Amino acid sequence: MNDTLNLPNTSSWTFFVKLTFGIALTAMVAFIFFLEGNLLTKGYLALNALFLVSSTIMLSKTLRDDHEAQRLISRINEAKTNKILKEYAE
Repeated sequence: MNDTLNLPNTSSWTFFVKLTFGIALTAMVAFIFFLEGNLLTKGYLALNALFLVSSTIMLSKTLRDDHEAQRLISRINEAKTNKILKEYAE
């Protein structure tokens, strides 16, 4: 059985991800703010941008949770198989 520990992302990668997210969010807000148009158009774009960001976060979390659940199920099945093999080997 694999007893290695899966380490989280490095601090550099985490910083990079947060930085790029912040830059993209700032650029989007600045674009909407400086866009020529009425308040209704800017509000519509701002709400759609907010919805896009929140749905992206929910999608990534859901996919990660599904992946982690599948890994856990696989480890449980592997442990059950090893237990059965050990019992029959005796």
